[in-house]
Amino acid sequence: MLLTYFPQTLYFKHPFKIAHGVRSSTPVVIVKLEYNGYVGYGEASMPPYLGESHESVISFLEKAKPILTDLTFPFDMDEVLRAIDQLEEKNTAAKASIDIALHDLMGKIRNQSTWEYYKADPQETPYTTFTIGIDSPDVITQKVKEGEAYKVFKVKLNGEDDQLIINTIRNSTDKPIAVDVNQGWKDKEQAIRMIEWLNTKNTILVEQPLPKNNLEDAYWLYQRSPLPLFADETVQRFSDIELVKDCFHGINIKLMKCTGLHEANKMVLEAKKHQLQILIGCMSETSCAISAAAQLTPFADYADLDGALLIKNDLFNGITFNEGKICLNKKSGIGVFPVDSAVL
Repeated sequence: MLLTYFPQTLYFKHPFKIAHGVRSSTPVVIVKLEYNGYVGYGEASMPPYLGESHESVISFLEKAKPILTDLTFPFDMDEVLRAIDQLEEKNTAAKASIDIALHDLMGKIRNQSTWEYYKADPQETPYTTFTIGIDSPDVITQKVKEGEAYKVFKVKLNGEDDQLIINTIRNSTDKPIAVDVNQGWKDKEQAIRMIEWLNTKNTILVEQPLPKNNLEDAYWLYQRSPLPLFADETVQRFSDIELVKDCFHGINIKLMKCTGLHEANKMVLEAKKHQLQILIGCMSETSCAISAAAQLTPFADYADLDGALLIKNDLFNGITFNEGKICLNKKSGIGVFPVDSAVL
């Protein structure tokens, strides 16, 4: 099996604010696995908080090469990915790129889509949210117009201009909103006040309201919140579900956090066992990683998979949306092909 990789940079249609400035681009690494004429694609997307970079991903992929070079089909997905995971700690996006490429390759060899492999029903996909970031009222109003085709908005808050942001959106639309606070509310009293107010604004859920390690206040809030609370930064991998099962109503599963589809599926099963709701989310990604995550959305209550819609230079064609509803295709593997095969 031949492993090659392609460092790339994705550029956003609209730069967006983060804690320490403004981001206008994000690094990704595209992975390509070739075996007997079949090609599988994967992707590592690296937001700053994961601590990964082009260099760290490439270094990890080089360490993984001996495992993959000797691999023949059929292979034991669990065994291979366990060996990959044990190479180093963290590096979750790098691990996800291999996981996605292996799923894509296996599906193409079997002539089977990944959603078929996981026994998902393609008719049961949810609608994706369309993200509105933190910005000026004029820009927010423009983003609402751009997302007119989508039925649900995801709104970023940070504990500063929250009511202004929500009121600006409500001046333009009454569509339901999912709120992502990204740990922006610093104490439980501020959080409960805001949640009670948001409950009057057609809000359907609140994501990561408090700092990720503040589980004591998360439990306090969980007991009082009129809206479902979802853990994002608090839940990275399968083992974290035990921490949050009694203080959140749901979890946000992202391939780049949890090392890929194989562990994401295990997280879905574990979450359902604890009656936790499931949100399948994403980073800023091409349609490669978005299409991979979408394979599991029939098992989810919500989806936030608009990452490829927010970039200028998507490198793949993959899943599509019908008024925001995720449309899984019948192509084998994760259902993608590169926009420019000469580059990838």
